[in-house]
Amino acid sequence: MSIEKFTPKRGTERPSREEAEAAVEVLLRWAGEDSSRSGLIETPARYTRAFEEFFKGYNQDPAAELQKTFEDITDYDDMVLVKDIDFVSHCEHHIAPIIGKAHVAYWPNKKVVGISKLARIVDIYAHRLTSQENMTRDIAEIITNTLDAKGCAVMIDANHQCMSTRGVNKAHSSTITSFFTGIFKKDEGTRQRFMGMIS
Repeated sequence: MSIEKFTPKRGTERPSREEAEAAVEVLLRWAGEDSSRSGLIETPARYTRAFEEFFKGYNQDPAAELQKTFEDITDYDDMVLVKDIDFVSHCEHHIAPIIGKAHVAYWPNKKVVGISKLARIVDIYAHRLTSQENMTRDIAEIITNTLDAKGCAVMIDANHQCMSTRGVNKAHSSTITSFFTGIFKKDEGTRQRFMGMIS
C-alpha cells in the first residue's frame, strides 16, 4: 500500500451506494434512533457522501504524484522541508478522526519535486483508514523510493479522537511519531538539524 494505489483484495468487491446507505440506516437503528424521522431521512446518503470524501485516498496513487520533477533545478544538495502540513485522517480501529500536522523533509539525489507534492502525499495517506505509525512510515518510504532520494524524514503530531472523545477521554493528548530513511537515519547531525528546523 505504500508504493501503489490501494487495490482491494479479491472477495472484497466494493458494495453499491445503495448497500452502503442501507448499512448506515441499520447503524442508526442499532444506536436506538428512529431512522425514519425527518432529521435522519437523508443522513445515510449524506454519510455515504462524507465517506467518499474522507477516504478518497484509496482512489489516488501517491507514486504518480511524484513523477513530475523539475529539470531546471540542478546541483541542489541539501534538505527540502515542508512543515506544518495540516491533515485530518481516520484511525482504522474506531474510524474516529485523527487531526494533526505533518512535517516532511527529503534530501534530493537528482529528482526534485514541487513542494506542494509533499503536502499532497500527506493528504493521500491521510484520506485512508490508517494508524499514525503506518501513515508516518508510508509517507517516508514512498518519497524515498519514488524519488530515489538520499533520505526522508517525517514527523507527525496529532490528536486522536478515539482517545480524546471516548475511552480514556484525554482531550488534550498529543501523539508524535517519526520515521527516517537514508541520510536522516544514518547521520545524527542531519537528523538533529531536521528536528531543530521543525521545532
